[in-house]
Amino acid sequence: MIELEGVPELIDPVMVAAFEGWNDAGDAASAAVAHLDREWKGEVFAALDAEDYYDFQVNRPTVWLDGGVRKITWPTTRLSVVRIGGDKPRDLVLVRGIEPSMRWRSFCNELLGFAHELGVEMVVILGALLGDTPHTRPVPVSGVTSDPDLARTMDLEETRYEGPTGIVGILQEACTHAGVPAVSLWAAVPHYVSQPPNPKATLALLNRLEDLIGLRIPLGELPEDARAWQVGVDQLAAEDSEVAEYVQTLEEARDTAELPEASGEAIAREFERYLRRREPGSGPGPLATEGGDAPYLRDGSSDRTRPPKPQQPGPEAVPGTEPEPPADSGGSGDGGQSGDGGESDESRDETDGKGAQGPEDTEGTQGPEGTEGAED
Repeated sequence: MIELEGVPELIDPVMVAAFEGWNDAGDAASAAVAHLDREWKGEVFAALDAEDYYDFQVNRPTVWLDGGVRKITWPTTRLSVVRIGGDKPRDLVLVRGIEPSMRWRSFCNELLGFAHELGVEMVVILGALLGDTPHTRPVPVSGVTSDPDLARTMDLEETRYEGPTGIVGILQEACTHAGVPAVSLWAAVPHYVSQPPNPKATLALLNRLEDLIGLRIPLGELPEDARAWQVGVDQLAAEDSEVAEYVQTLEEARDTAELPEASGEAIAREFERYLRRREPGSGPGPLATEGGDAPYLRDGSSDRTRPPKPQQPGPEAVPGTEPEPPADSGGSGDGGQSGDGGESDESRDETDGKGAQGPEDTEGTQGPEGTEGAED
């Protein structure tokens, strides 16, 4: 039985999750959830126990000094809550962590236990994969589900992916079997510029999430970061004739494939998003901790930047892209160990130098299964 102290009753909650590792090319998915948590000032109320799910030789804890006191940050998965105001306020439950090294079924069951106790209406899992897509064009984002009815009502693809999967795919299937509506959103990251961060892919995921759940998401400096990222890649590509030629080939293939779609529904979606951003009073509202509500339990973790981690591949097929085969960077297959050796302070629980402390976990990244995590 999961007991949630200090968490008030939530309003039409949707759970949004992302995991570092195999399913997180360019850190695009985990950065999207981090952006939501930062913009809406999420309150951490729970974290999973790292001892249950992580191999610390794969996802190592880090030691650091805080005012001369040595502390340890452990890999973890954290859950936080944010409330979005407006005419129709609602809550989001944000899940951030690292793909677990072991016990994936128990890991998913624990997250579903929280979803049940909080009354979550839908689970949205974000992922990113490497694909043959040019950095100069809009980032392809596919929405997939295992539920045929959900696919029809929400204009999503029904996954047909078969092959290796990551925690995104496993969690989506666990939600389906538990009767919880679940959707995976996959962004395709150019394989020739896979190093994190990739703000353009993060922005694309947030835009697609905005359309899916009907909320206006404050983007902050992300659009400017995305433009600066593209300018930087343009400059690097211009210095290498072979890369420039390759990018041009990808552009031509992409333009040819998408020419018939440059109308109707796609234009209507962009126009609706533009109008939504102009609506007064549609921004974020006060946190649930304000106005007399009981405070959430806070986790005293630091906000330090985590070191870069090995890039992750994604064997999944997003429309218009061909995913790269998984590179062997210590990554994991279906139930294997995380391909992510790096550790996020934001995805870890802190203790003093005495050793491990509890709540946390997750694992690597992979791509959509239908797109790959699209089986998700």
